[in-house]
Amino acid sequence: MSSSSYDALRDRAAWIDLTGRGKLRATGEDRARLLHSMTTNDIQALVPGEGCYAFFLTAQGRILGDANIFCMTDYLLIDTEPEIKQRIYEHLDKYIIADDVMLHDFTKDYASINVEGPGTEEVLKSLHIPVAHAACSIAEWSHCEVAHISYTGQVGYSFFVPCEHKADLVAKLAAAGIPEADLSTAEVVRIENGKPKYGVDITETTLPQETQLMHAVHSSKGCYLGQEIVERIRSQGRVNKVIAPMEIDGTVPPTAGTKVETAGKDVGVVTSAVFSAARGKVVALGIIRAEAIGQPLTIAGAGAIAGRAGK
Repeated sequence: MSSSSYDALRDRAAWIDLTGRGKLRATGEDRARLLHSMTTNDIQALVPGEGCYAFFLTAQGRILGDANIFCMTDYLLIDTEPEIKQRIYEHLDKYIIADDVMLHDFTKDYASINVEGPGTEEVLKSLHIPVAHAACSIAEWSHCEVAHISYTGQVGYSFFVPCEHKADLVAKLAAAGIPEADLSTAEVVRIENGKPKYGVDITETTLPQETQLMHAVHSSKGCYLGQEIVERIRSQGRVNKVIAPMEIDGTVPPTAGTKVETAGKDVGVVTSAVFSAARGKVVALGIIRAEAIGQPLTIAGAGAIAGRAGK
């Protein structure tokens, strides 16, 4: 990780190569109905140019995967983590019975390039690239689709670009003075911003409410797989443990799985941790008991404190 790309990503703008992210298209007249019944958000309410963040759940209400889902004129675009793309494809395919829905994996045909940082919109406007303030909105530009989503939890836009045009896009960004930030740099900023990642902080054992990312769950959309468990938890008003951002004294990040303690009692585990040069200490995410938030914590012998997530 270079200090210049870190500073650019945090303070101005930088681009991140996320080409490996899974990209699926759902076509057919029943595509919105199927995705609506298989995710936690309101897919049927989307119109072309809109999108949302959503969870795919098991029947037991656990998170099978997460995705950004965009409504295009004649298809739905599903953008997800590389490691769970095939799982989501097979999960959806399993429930296509008499539905007019076809799935197409175009991950290898399109690159994903994100531009993120507080100066992103100003730079993109200077290149006459469409920017929109509505979260998860998407628009066509040149050979790309440009979506208002973020990997790091900052202002961000993702370009879905055919692989043959990737070099041209990167050249335009470089000419505008936007440097590249590698994935290790992006991970530091993601954790600084308290943004949980599926497969790292969110797993198959996690319940939606434990993520504190409730913009992924529509409370009155109707029936969907796993809804009964989600509604039961909502009626109870709380969960026992949550994913939370933490600051840890010192410069050496603990490994994933390190215990979080308070008053000598185990209250959770670290899920991801890095040293933050900007804060001069370690920042982390972990899943901990809800009552431990705001309390003095100890992690691998170092003092720590946990806050609220929700990026």
